[in-house]
Amino acid sequence: MKQILVYADSLSWGIIPMSRNRFAFHQRWPGILELNLKSQGEDVRVIEDCLNGRRTIYEDPFKPGRNGLIGLGQRIEINSPLSLVILMLGTNDFQANHNHTVADAKNGMRTLINEIRSATLEPGMNMPEILVIAPPPILEPKGEIAAKFKDAEKKCIGLAKAYQDLCEEMVCQFFDAASVTSSSKVDGVHFDIEQHLAFGNAITKFISAKLSSTAKKL
Repeated sequence: MKQILVYADSLSWGIIPMSRNRFAFHQRWPGILELNLKSQGEDVRVIEDCLNGRRTIYEDPFKPGRNGLIGLGQRIEINSPLSLVILMLGTNDFQANHNHTVADAKNGMRTLINEIRSATLEPGMNMPEILVIAPPPILEPKGEIAAKFKDAEKKCIGLAKAYQDLCEEMVCQFFDAASVTSSSKVDGVHFDIEQHLAFGNAITKFISAKLSSTAKKL
């Protein structure tokens, strides 16, 4: 069995916009990815490690544990052997209680990539491929999260290009979620149910067709 670790935030956790509820596994994109690959006859497990509010490497001043760097190396050890680690973070770096720029998110993602590659693995285990996904640009935030994401739609401009450049530099795979879907039409930040489906189907095709020989065996 091949294992894929999704290390991400509330977009991937599957929060239902304008609520604190969660889409079912088969409705959120990591579940769609697993079910699609299994329907193709692949022996695969998608491991979800998705935390609401998770940043790249920055602290949430009000909630502990949202720094994505903390414990990442151990998560790689815990879930190994892994064929692929998917990093989809950055949205929360632009919350109003931070003055972060796209460059800060890029540097945060660089740190996460380095942390994964320095993780301690058991003898004979290979380092997993890394796929960085740029979340779609934040639209106008609405509802209870509007204040939390005030001006985030301006601060996040250029994130996909910054991540793409980083992946070229660090020899990682890259996917721009905005190439197949937008952020939620309901709250401007997360994924609506139809966006989970569109993105899940698109990322399945990408993983099947574009990754290295190890991931192609999924």
